[in-house]
Amino acid sequence: MAAPMLKTFLPNFIRFGREICGNLAEAERREWWLGNGLGGYAAGTIAGTLTRRYHGLLIAPVNPPLGRYLVFAKADATMNDGRRDWPLATNRWSSGAVEPQGFVHIESFHLDGRMPVWRYAIGEYVIEQRIWLEPGANATYVAYRLEPNPLPPQTQLMLSVKLLINARDHHVNTRPGQFSPVIECQTQSLKVRHPNWFTLHFRACCGSIESRHDWYENFDLPVERERGLPDRDSHLCVGVATFELRSGEWAGFVASLSEQASPAIEDAMRRFHWRDAELLRRAKVQVPELIDAPQWVDQMALAANTFIFARPLPDFPDGQSVIAGYSWFADWGRDTMIALPGITLATGQFDCARNILQTFAHFIVRGMLPNVFPNAGDTPEYNTVDAALWYIEAWRAYIAATRDALALRAVFPVLQEIIRCYRDGTRYEIGMDADALLRAGEPGVQLTWMDAKVGDRVVTPRIGKPVEINAL
Repeated sequence: MAAPMLKTFLPNFIRFGREICGNLAEAERREWWLGNGLGGYAAGTIAGTLTRRYHGLLIAPVNPPLGRYLVFAKADATMNDGRRDWPLATNRWSSGAVEPQGFVHIESFHLDGRMPVWRYAIGEYVIEQRIWLEPGANATYVAYRLEPNPLPPQTQLMLSVKLLINARDHHVNTRPGQFSPVIECQTQSLKVRHPNWFTLHFRACCGSIESRHDWYENFDLPVERERGLPDRDSHLCVGVATFELRSGEWAGFVASLSEQASPAIEDAMRRFHWRDAELLRRAKVQVPELIDAPQWVDQMALAANTFIFARPLPDFPDGQSVIAGYSWFADWGRDTMIALPGITLATGQFDCARNILQTFAHFIVRGMLPNVFPNAGDTPEYNTVDAALWYIEAWRAYIAATRDALALRAVFPVLQEIIRCYRDGTRYEIGMDADALLRAGEPGVQLTWMDAKVGDRVVTPRIGKPVEINAL
């Protein structure tokens, strides 16, 4: 029987007005976050300020699968009507200054599905700005539109956008002059080439780009200061994009690690919305309880998908996994298996659940699943007693939801190996005692979810027979 046709509407209930957007302290406390399905992400504050080292418009896995680097930091826009400038951007500086203060012009902010949308009101002009990531690509779109309204005679509204880039691991900060890319510019495109590494491509839609090479230093990062970490950063302005704002027409640009990324703004926007709508439609077909779900449930279903990313393997190109938490973490064995039922099964993404489970089967050695998964060329860390047990539980949940006996038959030898190794003994003194309880642990190794370690000291060793492990 064919799946029923459902008309899906994207949730749009998350919105803030001037009482939040015009208050810098409140606007900075609200953050937006996007993922691209490859482990890359974009993030920022409603105010437009950078308050974390992890804020930026494209943090991409330059060294796949999860060697993530900040490559595109900021797009600082200014509007001009021929007489004066109005900033749309806002920046915090280490001197304590906040300049420019474009946040005062933000009339509202809302999420259109997952897409962040700002409305700037300047006199009789209202400008809408949108930011999104291309699904399955390391590409960020930034788009602007002047809301339909007749302009006064002889008025020409121009928007100039400074393009600030970087080339650092997302866990660190940058000093001025730390890198010096080769910048190549044409009328509507800009190429930022880091020799023997990667190239960032900018392509304008309905505008032009001029090259620059100006360092902006001493961006203040108050959230990092609260964490006791370095609180200053620097970014390189490599160009200025210029657009004429015409009533009701979109203009903007794409920043991508691929030269093939299309600058067609409206087509890209439709692709992004279609994918989110299709995710919700499939969820409601697979899980009938979601058909009449309120908007906040739909929003959570879309947010859950942000944590799923591609982890292809040489013999399994469809490999997938789950980010343990933005922005600090990669994928962890325990966290992925605990999260899998809610992120995939409850949202009807059964194929994705199976891909994740089959991906993790490739990493099981001596009956154990890694605690921390490797980046390219790294060695998995197996210091977890419960990840393999959660893996069996995740398979149980998957089979209960799908009755996929074929997949279970294929993986059954792996599940048997886990049971055998946990019964007879494996790493870290894990094994079953005569009382049928599971013992685990040796000095200097943290094996349970209470895994804090300072230097060589395990804060909570828990060597013995932890109660939650035996319950599991």
